[in-house]
Amino acid sequence: MERMAFETELHQQGYAVVVDRRMEPNAVNLEHTHEFDARLLVLDGTMTVTAAGTERTYNAGDTFTMSAGCRHSERSGSMGVRYLAGRRYPAVR
Repeated sequence: MERMAFETELHQQGYAVVVDRRMEPNAVNLEHTHEFDARLLVLDGTMTVTAAGTERTYNAGDTFTMSAGCRHSERSGSMGVRYLAGRRYPAVR
């Protein structure tokens, strides 16, 4: 998916915060959760995400969604990774 189309979809789906992030080569973010729904587009490199015992690697052009509260870990590839992340925070009631 291309960046412009991805950003348009993010805004249409209520992802109000969009950040351009990087991870250094072979970096690891240990298991954690987020208080927001996340939708990512890998711009360069690779990222491997492990959730519920399943590991999946995403390459440039790939997108994925992670629900708030989902326990997961992340690992960048040997060249690192750059990604665009949309964050959608739950409505306050």
